[in-house]
Amino acid sequence: MPVLETRNLSKYFGALQAVSDVSLQVDEGSLIAVIGPNGAGKTTFFNLISGRYAPDRGEVLLKGENITGLPPHELVRKGMGRSFQITNIFPELTVLTNVCVALTASLGKSFDFIHSLRSSREILKEASSIVQAVGLVEYAEYRGGALSHGDRKLLEFAMVLAMKPIIMLLDEPTAGMNQEETNNTVRLIREISREKNITVILTEHDIDLVFSISDRIAVLNQGRLIAEGTPDEIRTNDLVKKAYLGDEQ
Repeated sequence: MPVLETRNLSKYFGALQAVSDVSLQVDEGSLIAVIGPNGAGKTTFFNLISGRYAPDRGEVLLKGENITGLPPHELVRKGMGRSFQITNIFPELTVLTNVCVALTASLGKSFDFIHSLRSSREILKEASSIVQAVGLVEYAEYRGGALSHGDRKLLEFAMVLAMKPIIMLLDEPTAGMNQEETNNTVRLIREISREKNITVILTEHDIDLVFSISDRIAVLNQGRLIAEGTPDEIRTNDLVKKAYLGDEQ
């Protein structure tokens, strides 16, 4: 059974069909990239999976359970974590406290519980472990807003991990990073997904990165899934080359 499955998933915005009958299966523990030209429907597809949008047609299943139309907070409790193109952190809180907040959310606690968080040894221990895992231990007491762009993205990644996901949706996780930050982030995503058996679905414009990190690649064009397969299969797919990669690929 796939950990995530979409069946004929579709979404309209007026006369525009942003996502059209996308059916995709994602195996547990795999890393799949969703690529395509600008306007292909990638972010809308993510929004449908993560509950930000309700589909006009089709279904989303998580480990065989129909989760279509469930709001994001319920999906988090079922094991779905998501990061965004724009970092989604609490800039006035420290790195460690940001992760503590995410941990409390995973436990169903409200954010006003935050003042007692710092006295909870269990929460602090787990948060510290996550901060160390993503390479931010030296910035643990820095405000989130004082971090570099790349480190803010890592903090957001840490917060997603704190939600204890079985599947992570990463929307352009290396956007705005320099090459060193990109390499470190790619390595981190791969290592953590393997160590914790977390399924990863990501969107990314860096094609070299996509081919180097992905187990499988799904290609959207004008809202439709035009190809899905291994990196080698996608690289040599004539339809994909015409729609997106170009003859040089």
